[in-house]
Amino acid sequence: MSKAHEAYASASRNAPKDPREFEATILTRSAGQLQRIRDNWDSEKMDTLHDALTYNRRIWTVFASSAAEKEHPLPREIKQNIANLAVFIFKRTAEIEASREPELLDTLIMINREIAAGLYSRA
Repeated sequence: MSKAHEAYASASRNAPKDPREFEATILTRSAGQLQRIRDNWDSEKMDTLHDALTYNRRIWTVFASSAAEKEHPLPREIKQNIANLAVFIFKRTAEIEASREPELLDTLIMINREIAAGLYSRA
């Protein structure tokens, strides 16, 4: 089991019973971390940025690998959309780490919030 899967499994033990609500919660938490960094860019330490980006990347790694499983019950089109979003997030994360431009965080924050809102409404 990968470290990302282990972290997800560990966190889920103390999480809400509904998996959608849990996923929404971790996406919201990640969006909040990224937003705080964005809002306090000048005073933030770059290790805080790295930690928040790593956390977000781990979430999306788990989502993408889960959706890639043949047994996953989601329709093929939705699984492909998850994979496409994950690839975008990984690329954007690399851009942020390379350029250190705070406005690049906006898209990651928005994606996490929008996906979380959809998950909460279905939970």
